[in-house]
Amino acid sequence: MDAEATDTEAWSDITPDAARRLVVAAVEAFAERGYHATTTRDIAGRAGMSPAALYIHYKNKEELLYQISGVGHRRALTLLRRAAEGGGTPAERLRTAVRSFVRWHAEHHTTGRVVQYELGALGPEHHTEIVGLRRLSEATMRSIIEDGVRSGDFDVPDVSGTTLAVLSLCIDVARWFNPGGRRTPDQIGELYADLVLRMVRPE
Repeated sequence: MDAEATDTEAWSDITPDAARRLVVAAVEAFAERGYHATTTRDIAGRAGMSPAALYIHYKNKEELLYQISGVGHRRALTLLRRAAEGGGTPAERLRTAVRSFVRWHAEHHTTGRVVQYELGALGPEHHTEIVGLRRLSEATMRSIIEDGVRSGDFDVPDVSGTTLAVLSLCIDVARWFNPGGRRTPDQIGELYADLVLRMVRPE
């Protein structure tokens, strides 16, 4: 199983241990096979449990996806808020936001793929809640860019469009990142932060 997916710290808030093991197994299965091709039997087997044991903790696999999506989106939002509320110029805060957001999607690329690309598989109520978290992340990134426009540090004619472009750039790292590649999550974070600042600064 992927070392990133099995990182117990990433799922430490989920208790009891059996529920956490099921989440870890679901992350790996959804990332590898896709949500729709994964069965509850697949998830239970990866967790070393019987299919019946899964239903003690989760009603169905959609509830597992909701758990994974909630944890992932809330952690990403926390990173962005920390950067937005930190000290420094808008450029410094944008650099911190992009660097940390990219690094998270690289370090947690397996989880990131599930969180970002299986959104449509959630039920209506859960989908609405997770979309709300995504909008909060978007608003947080947009607030940093707006601060830079107001201060004259950034030249951004379309703040909303630029915000979406920046977030998409960061999120896509989860799709292609390879732990065996030549760049570390920190290096990719720095590279993307430089690229984004070039996008928003006046020529």
